[in-house]
Amino acid sequence: VGERFCVRNSGATAVVEGTGDHACEYMTGGRAVILGRTGRNVAAGMSGGIAYVLDLVPERVNTEMVDLEPLTDEDAGFVRDLVEKHMAETGSTVAEKLLAEWETAAGRFTKIMPRDYRRVLEAMAKAEAEGRDVDEAIMAAAQS
Repeated sequence: VGERFCVRNSGATAVVEGTGDHACEYMTGGRAVILGRTGRNVAAGMSGGIAYVLDLVPERVNTEMVDLEPLTDEDAGFVRDLVEKHMAETGSTVAEKLLAEWETAAGRFTKIMPRDYRRVLEAMAKAEAEGRDVDEAIMAAAQS
């Protein structure tokens, strides 16, 4: 796709095989999977959602609000499911090759996680575990 893939995404799940500049800019929710090269300024102003990028070049990421991490087992399962759906719906040879060597391919992905979003997710999980009101926990985490 061109520039500004998933800009202002607030809840969609999307898969693409490469982007131009400013991918996931101002993203507030949803998930993005990028199976190819990105341009510069990835994740600028990204406050929510999660992006998973194959063979990410860290210097192309605007890390002001996000951290770069390896995939957890749960992330790898989620990404694999999306790559399988992408292949089924598009006939993608890129997806087919990744799935054929998934154990290796999964390690080539980087998770882009906004710091504020992580804080809210952690507050939600803690509130649920303690039987507290989740909405109140979210509001408190958002204001801290």
